[in-house]
Amino acid sequence: MHSTTLFSSLGALLLSSIAFAAPHTGLSGLMERQTCEFDSAASPECWGNYSLSTNWYEEAPDTGIIREYWFEVTNSTAGPDGVDRVVLSINGSVPGPTIFADWGDTVVVHVSNALENNGTSIHFHGIRQNFTSQEDGVASITQCPAAPGESITYTWRATQYGTTWYHSHFSLQAWNGVFGGIVINGPASSAYDEDKGVLFLNDWHHKTADALYVQASSGGPPAAQNGLINGTNTYGDTGSRFQTSVTSGTSYRLRLVNGAMDTMFRFGIDNHTLTVISADLVPIEPYTTTSVNLGIGQRYDVIVTANQDPGNYWMRAIPQTTCSSSNEKTLDILGIFNYDSVEVADGTSTSFSYIDNCDDEAITPFLPLTVEAPGSEHVFDIGLDTSSGLFRWTINDNVFLSDWGEPTLEKVVDGNTSFAIEEQVVALSETNEWVYFVIESQFGLHHPVHLHGHDFFVLAQETSATWAEGNPLNLVNPPRRDVAMLPASGYLVIAYQSDNPGVWLMHCHIGWHTSQGFALQLVERESEIAATVNSDTMKQTCDAWNAYQDANGIHQEDSGV
Repeated sequence: MHSTTLFSSLGALLLSSIAFAAPHTGLSGLMERQTCEFDSAASPECWGNYSLSTNWYEEAPDTGIIREYWFEVTNSTAGPDGVDRVVLSINGSVPGPTIFADWGDTVVVHVSNALENNGTSIHFHGIRQNFTSQEDGVASITQCPAAPGESITYTWRATQYGTTWYHSHFSLQAWNGVFGGIVINGPASSAYDEDKGVLFLNDWHHKTADALYVQASSGGPPAAQNGLINGTNTYGDTGSRFQTSVTSGTSYRLRLVNGAMDTMFRFGIDNHTLTVISADLVPIEPYTTTSVNLGIGQRYDVIVTANQDPGNYWMRAIPQTTCSSSNEKTLDILGIFNYDSVEVADGTSTSFSYIDNCDDEAITPFLPLTVEAPGSEHVFDIGLDTSSGLFRWTINDNVFLSDWGEPTLEKVVDGNTSFAIEEQVVALSETNEWVYFVIESQFGLHHPVHLHGHDFFVLAQETSATWAEGNPLNLVNPPRRDVAMLPASGYLVIAYQSDNPGVWLMHCHIGWHTSQGFALQLVERESEIAATVNSDTMKQTCDAWNAYQDANGIHQEDSGV
């Protein structure tokens, strides 16, 4: 069985309070913290007594406020472009409800699995989960899937701020509709008048991801029939364009999220300039551009001012061809940016100019931090194994495989840490030490690499190049984020500090590739993990799942994540 479901988690409420990691060692050049007493458009860098200059690796507000949400995951039928197909929805919608919180709030999400025949889980993408690995929502890693008829509760504190998203991390459910936005309000590096909220960019197939899995694994990624902007588009004579109305002279914040299966999007609004203020959940030095490149799983917060002649302008999400599967509607993934003084109509504007490429945006974090020079690195070679007649991605010649019914976190808590080679476990035992990963590939494909439990410093990204000791690294305020592109036939070098005990997944965020084994897991500070876990809730979820799996003869066909 392949899956089509939503989230299940380790249901435990956090053990009373979130522990904070010890301050990052080796980080230097911190800006003097501002004294802020209020948050307003006049002082967007401030947030209460905190600001953009606050180093949230070391401190963050604790408001004591709980933001509580109830999600029900169900089988549904939907036609976001006018063509009906089976989807999995949250509270009857795709995308699901947006989670809103303020920096320092505690978020509680209750998930009920009302699916007909699938488990589920929910991952809160980019949320660091400080000392709360159990809440990360990854089937086979931090929990068993929540069985049909069961519920699970996730609890975590918003120690970061900005824009991100949640999605199922059970099989291919995220690309069948189990996803939604997360907005964590906090300071901003530029002022704006109005927040337009999350704007999703998705590729879209007229068959379920499960129905296409065999084709994807034996013949390569299937072509998408369409792309969606905020969950809608046209197809032939059906469907409708996304539209948003603006008032002349007003500035708006758009929170862009690439939630695609296998597409890197370039986003822009004809005749308008974007001011980019955040990448993933990291505030950056603002810069202006006509368009931004979003890898799968990446987010950019942009500000656009309605300063053109009143009219209707196209919003464009353009697949970048060398790092996207083919799409019938490559140049027709459009929305309408409507000035409210004129009637809504199709745009007549001409596209912005751009160069089709797969490069991450060149960003500079607002809070400057420095990385220690590495003494040694973990090197991971990406390969492709087709010996079985199926595409299976390898890391250091091994295909990742984990068991839905026996998550790694449970094994660690039980002291069962004799891991099989295919579980791809990297043990990180030191506390607050710098960790360096070199990820390299000889294949002419790009891969968006995502790390759970951390964001990371991007020290190098090179296309058509081979890693060697002594290659130049950017150690002074390098880009910081949680998804970065591994260039084709090249390498990616990242660094972070081992400041967060838990079990953390690292994987390619192309949905097909994750299911085909492009993943590994980090067991970080193993001796401290058990104290962060509620074993009773973990066991309850696993007992229910294993009983369901045994009773229904469910067979795991993919990597487990």
